[in-house]
Amino acid sequence: MSGRRIVPRAFALPRALSRVLPLLTSAALATALVAGCSSPDAGADGEEGTDPLRGEPAPAAASPYWVDPNSDAARQVRVWEKEGREADAKLLRRISGRPVADWPAWDDPAPGIRAAVKSAARTEKTVLLVAYNIPHRDCGLYSAGGAKDADSYRSWIGEFAEAIGDAPATVILEPDALPHIVDGCTPPEHHAERYQLLSEAVDTLKAGPNTRVYLDAGNPEWIDEPSKMAQPLRQAGIDRADGFSLNVSNFQPNESVKAYATRLSDAVGGSHFVIDTSRNGRGPLSGGREEAWCNPPGRGLGTPPTTDTGDGRLDAYLWIKRPGDSDGTCRGGPPAGDWWPEYALGLARRAAS
Repeated sequence: MSGRRIVPRAFALPRALSRVLPLLTSAALATALVAGCSSPDAGADGEEGTDPLRGEPAPAAASPYWVDPNSDAARQVRVWEKEGREADAKLLRRISGRPVADWPAWDDPAPGIRAAVKSAARTEKTVLLVAYNIPHRDCGLYSAGGAKDADSYRSWIGEFAEAIGDAPATVILEPDALPHIVDGCTPPEHHAERYQLLSEAVDTLKAGPNTRVYLDAGNPEWIDEPSKMAQPLRQAGIDRADGFSLNVSNFQPNESVKAYATRLSDAVGGSHFVIDTSRNGRGPLSGGREEAWCNPPGRGLGTPPTTDTGDGRLDAYLWIKRPGDSDGTCRGGPPAGDWWPEYALGLARRAAS
């Protein structure tokens, strides 16, 4: 597959020692802390950082989005501070101090969303959410699953929207869902249902007076010709959404994504778009290696989240993929969606800015 895989993280489910999908257990944290380290200055990928930035950056300018004070990265910072790893803790604030999307739970999204909305309201910020529960998700691969049927999905997205209410929110709607139709991974018998569910989800979410919705459209390395995505976006309701998202969980550089986005926007009537820059600071893994999208070594954080883009159709650079969450059990990683602290540290060490 030329695409990328992603997995959700719940908002603010109980921080118990037992595993509450998809949050991290203490045992998994202990394992992840030592996974993949080949030297004191290496990231989890085993490659030594080429840009050992140790400073703590100022918060990203022009970002209206909520920063979770109890994210995995924030908790990791506190753990490392207690262990005396002050330099690493300071570096990891490149992640913990910036807004990152939350991926509500597959079984019951409402409690986590409500907790995030309540916390965001204290700082008058917007919550950034990802709806990722479409039936037949990810073609049976690392993030396989999704709602069991169409009615279950309708119920789930309804709970999702109700939990947001009238709070300000930006929702990235179903990463992979449309690109998997285009690349043939999703069987034809599921296409009509998927288009219908996405179109309904746009309307359900947009019923919230302050909710913005972006349909996912893959990345330029995956679906190489933007015109291939135009009709699927139309069938999924792009005319009623706020735009489309690109590069979610991938590593394509800003300029190539923007060029692709502009062509796709032209093809769907000038639609706006957002770009995931969470891990594209060093671009994609070179050499066309197998599963280049899955925990690739040597990557770095990209442009910090901001709405100050200098492009009238580019609404924001966002960190949609949670930096430090594993893509799957490739390259020594923990299960998909589990927090991998040393990989996160490598991303922060090699940050683009």
